[in-house]
Amino acid sequence: MTAPGVHRARSSRRPHPGWWVALLALTAMAVAGVIYVTGRPGSPSTAGRAQPSPGPSNSPSPSPTPPATLAPSTSSTAASLLLRPGPVHIDTPGFWSWALFDQRSGKIDGSTNMAETSTTASMIKAWIAADFLRRSTERRQTPSSGRLADISTMIRDSNNVVADELFPQLGDDESIKRMMSICRLTDSAPYRDWWSNTTVSARDTARLAACIADGRAAGPQWTDWLLDEMRHVRGGGNFGIRLALPDDVAARTAIKNGWVERSDGNWHVACLAIGEGWTLGVLVRYPSRLGVGHGQTVCRLVAEQLVQTAP
Repeated sequence: MTAPGVHRARSSRRPHPGWWVALLALTAMAVAGVIYVTGRPGSPSTAGRAQPSPGPSNSPSPSPTPPATLAPSTSSTAASLLLRPGPVHIDTPGFWSWALFDQRSGKIDGSTNMAETSTTASMIKAWIAADFLRRSTERRQTPSSGRLADISTMIRDSNNVVADELFPQLGDDESIKRMMSICRLTDSAPYRDWWSNTTVSARDTARLAACIADGRAAGPQWTDWLLDEMRHVRGGGNFGIRLALPDDVAARTAIKNGWVERSDGNWHVACLAIGEGWTLGVLVRYPSRLGVGHGQTVCRLVAEQLVQTAP
């Protein structure tokens, strides 16, 4: 067979007398199934051997089609990556709690203090968006493209100005009371018409995430849109739970985080994530001297210790 890109030239010259010897040799090699594979100089061949996975990337490259002879992959793209309850050990001088909701069974597991509350900060913006969108549908109204762009920046970039504008339109405390009723929260409470100071527990955070995922929060018309916005959180708000996951799983995980340094001398950090079959809430509160990065790390470490893979 002629190699790709190589063309035979026609010639009137007679072939060399030994041409048939070469032809017989090539035929014998084909019959015997001999395949010559070269590796890098000075290294063994890598044919048929699984290659190491590339390091984390912000924009994963498409993977080539694997050879038919390769064994089934055990990467997270071919296995089911789950978060499952288990022991979690965190080194922090402050308060921390977590709760994991199994969307298939409805069971919640978590830390012994998962009912203790802390403030949401910007995490509550996921509910503000959902409440606005659902109520628009209930009133048979379609949000303008400008309003949807505003909500997008509130979710993706944690825009406070948009939250400050929307929250009074939703009735301030009445919006939080609807959240508690619609999502069946047991530990949460509003705070003086101030969205940032809404209090939730870790288990209510996981319940809120499940409420967003199953469509109760935003309604069937807007749930997919909102989840997609939450998958595109970026910049300073992109931290915590999602960073504990492989790139391909992280890209499918919706998040909304909150972080604020309060006058009580503490950072309050809240993390919410929606995965495939699970939701997770993590709350952290600790001395301001440790910086916001401490709480962001706690959220990530909790998720790392809950990640398991199942074939």
